[in-house]
Amino acid sequence: MRALSALFGVLLLPLRAPMLLVLFGVSAYMGLHWADVIPQLLNHAETPLQSEFAGPWFWPLQCAQALLVVAFCTMPDLLLRELSQLMAASKALTLVVTLLVVITGGLYLLHLAVLSEVLILASAVLLARLDLTRLRIAPPPFLAAFGLCSWVLAGILIGRALHRSLGGYLG
Repeated sequence: MRALSALFGVLLLPLRAPMLLVLFGVSAYMGLHWADVIPQLLNHAETPLQSEFAGPWFWPLQCAQALLVVAFCTMPDLLLRELSQLMAASKALTLVVTLLVVITGGLYLLHLAVLSEVLILASAVLLARLDLTRLRIAPPPFLAAFGLCSWVLAGILIGRALHRSLGGYLG
């Protein structure tokens, strides 16, 4: 009986924490948008490398980016603590990490559309975490990251399926 009660609690969680529904909607929209962007990228690819990344690598890279954003927003204290310990260990590692952060940040700033997607997803994840905190639900960091990553991936897949069912027409 207790397991059934716990199952109902998990199933009703999106209704108790509405920001989870917002996060799901944001991720579904991202999946819908990415499915709509792929043909445009393939048509406007100027080099073979661009057409290769616009083809089979597009979805894994976009999903990896979304999972990285969710993981970073779900357990920032754990990740930043590990990163700062790594940087304190060596000046060479400090330089490598700093260069990696600056180069990645510069690439995102060059493509502001990608930066805006990352910021919107990060905001939705943080709002969902705030809503869960309001309900006094604080799972361990890895479990929270796994749950929110699964939730975001499910939304992305729903958005992609919706794009296919609409036949590529959004309106």
